[in-house]
Formats: sequence, C-alpha cells, structure tokens
Amino acid sequence: MTAQGTAPRRRQAQGGPHLGALGIVFAALFVGGVVIATIVAGGKPYPSPFVDGAEIIAYFRDHRLAVQIGGALQFGAAIPLAIYSATASARLHQLGIRAPGATIALAGGLLASAFLALSGLLGWVLSRSEVLDEPALIRALQLLNFAAGGVAHVVPLGLLLAGLAVPGLLARLLPAWLAWAGLVIAGIAELSTLTLLVEPAAYLLPIARFTALAWLIAVGFMLPRQRARADA
Repeated sequence: MTAQGTAPRRRQAQGGPHLGALGIVFAALFVGGVVIATIVAGGKPYPSPFVDGAEIIAYFRDHRLAVQIGGALQFGAAIPLAIYSATASARLHQLGIRAPGATIALAGGLLASAFLALSGLLGWVLSRSEVLDEPALIRALQLLNFAAGGVAHVVPLGLLLAGLAVPGLLARLLPAWLAWAGLVIAGIAELSTLTLLVEPAAYLLPIARFTALAWLIAVGFMLPRQRARADA
C-alpha cells in the first residue's frame, strides 16, 4: 500500500487541560487557604498591614499554624493559575488569534502566578519560630507578603483578563457581556496599583481578585476549542 494518492490526515490540535477545571482548582485553593486559615485562627482574619503593629505581631505569634496553612495553599494556587494562563494562551493561538492579546494573557498570568507563589512562601516564612522573635522582621516580611499577594499579583492578573477579553470580544469567541465584564474587572485590577500611594485604594484588591476568580472559571467553560464552534 502506497501513500501516493491518499489525502494527508490533518493532525488535530490538542486542547490541553480543561480551563474550567483549572479555574475551579485555582479558586478552590486560594479561597480555601483564606477560609481554612481564618477558621484555624479562631475566626480572626489575616491582618491588614495598615493596622496597629502590635496587633500584627501578636497575630503571627499566636496563629503560626493558620499562617503556615494559608501560605501553603496560596503557593499551591499559583500552580493551576500558571497552567491556566499557558493553556488559555495556546487556545487563543489555536483559534487563530495572532494579535498581542494571547501573549499579554500569558505574560500577565505567569507574573500573577509567580507573585502569588512568592506571597505564599513569605507566609510560610512568617510562620517560622526563628522569625517571630524579631518584631521588625515580622513587619518587613508582612509588608512584602502583602505587596506580593496584593498589588503585584492582582495587577498582572488584570492583564490576563484583558488579554483574554479583548480577542474574546473582537473575534466573538466569548459572549459580549462576559468579555466586557472581564475588561471592567481588568480595569479595577489595574487601578489597584494606587494602593501603593493611597491606602484606601486597597479596597480595590479584593474586588478585583474575587471577581477575577469567577470570571476565569466562566471563561474556562465558555471559550471554545475550535473556531467553527466559535463562529457558530
């Protein structure tokens, strides 16, 4: 049997992991870390870096296990976020998107994942007894922890959303309402940069963070695998 005269078979592009499942795992690990740590700490939430210094130091000394669990789960959440970003970027390329959106989504997602992992590791360091004897070190590490898991994570996360929402809107890969919602959330995420200059802007961080979690899950289930499906 010769290959002559036979039509070449087209290799189907691999879809990779399910984006919706990755989004759920990412959200579950992150939210689970916050909830479990709060429960273990007797209902006391992780302190803001803007509250009294004595209260912050007392929290870390009294709730080492809660801080350790929160840091570990936060670090774990960074992994599915990185996989989500790479898979979503590849999916856009497979759908024929050659605009910078796919690359912006990848860069933003990987940066957000890296800073979330760093924040988790800093949380783990803050649970060590060697650190808890130095009040100044506790404050410095908590500020770094807040910066990495706050602004440094949320702002690039906004780039991931924008990188998915813009081609999703222009190429009609996503429902218009969902794409516009992603752009609004991305805008809030970028505005959270003001937290570094104005303390009240910190309220933008949880708004952008938790709406982004829900948006990424929705996109994970609605972004098509094939262009024909998207066109339909």
